[in-house]
Amino acid sequence: MGKLKKFFSKKKIFITGHTGFKGSWLTETLINFGSLVKGYSLKDDKKKFYEKFVHFDKARNSYGDVSNYKKLKYEIESFRPSIIFHLAAQPLVIDSYLNPYKTFQSNCSGLINLLDIVHKSNFVKSLVIVTSDKCYKIEKKKIKSYKEDDHLGGYDPYSASKAAAEIITFPYEHILRSKGIGVATARAGNVVGGGDFSKNRIIPDCYRAINKQFLELRNPSSIRPWQHILDVINGYLILGMNLHKNRKKFSGAWNFGPQQKNKSVKNLVDTFYNSLKKKIKIKISKSKKNKFKETYTLNLNSQKSKKYLKWKTKIDFKKSINLTAEWYKKYLDKGDNRNITSSQIKNFFKLQK
Repeated sequence: MGKLKKFFSKKKIFITGHTGFKGSWLTETLINFGSLVKGYSLKDDKKKFYEKFVHFDKARNSYGDVSNYKKLKYEIESFRPSIIFHLAAQPLVIDSYLNPYKTFQSNCSGLINLLDIVHKSNFVKSLVIVTSDKCYKIEKKKIKSYKEDDHLGGYDPYSASKAAAEIITFPYEHILRSKGIGVATARAGNVVGGGDFSKNRIIPDCYRAINKQFLELRNPSSIRPWQHILDVINGYLILGMNLHKNRKKFSGAWNFGPQQKNKSVKNLVDTFYNSLKKKIKIKISKSKKNKFKETYTLNLNSQKSKKYLKWKTKIDFKKSINLTAEWYKKYLDKGDNRNITSSQIKNFFKLQK
């Protein structure tokens, strides 16, 4: 892991969606690595959470929509980064049903803008595009672990937009590689960790239910490849480093999923509340369950990342939930969550002062 810090130290890194859940952890990690970070995000409610658990004053912060070509182009060209991590997106399945147009505009049109800007640049060396494990076309006949060359698709607008993002990126991968720019997509999902306050996500819902009498669950028996945010960030960083060094070998699609047996939503909820020593009643929301179609079981095959990137998850399921609960407990106690975020990052990467 010392190689990562050495590689990213003093490098100019541009992050879209830097005030989101994953973007915030990526930003704070790179700040700890000594990178020169510039972020680009919508100026919305996420910013107030970002400011509470990321040392944002140590990064350059710019605000705008990735769908705004002129603004995005200016912010990138004025900074001249060598590496870009693209995380800006509409990230919620249910919101995609409520506003499919906005979902496709952000997740597809915004990506097209970024790819064109990078295509016309002469300073970007690698581009990591974060999509989702939900980009795969779900096979109804059997439960399987999806590999990078499996069929893409999506029943809901969010999943379809992520599959579309993969398809859009594929021809650009070859175009940009001929210009000396590495391009890769990173497929991971069901990430847990502190600082996630999104609607209709299980950990944020658990947190919001702490002061209530019960927690509503849509699908408590659904199985997911839960993994801690730092394992995923580690994967993105390893991919970005290798892509920068060898665009031919590392361009393409990469899965990042846990090696341990996947757990149910109910198992996650119980582990979270046990860690906080809280007892909350569980209710099944049947109306919501019938309204929105969601995948029951989803498994990723991450052998490619394990073999070529030497990546694997380092935090098991129970510890992932315990670290997450520790973060939210600090938040409930009105503590300085910037310190606990940075501390968890330093412990994971074994960073020395």
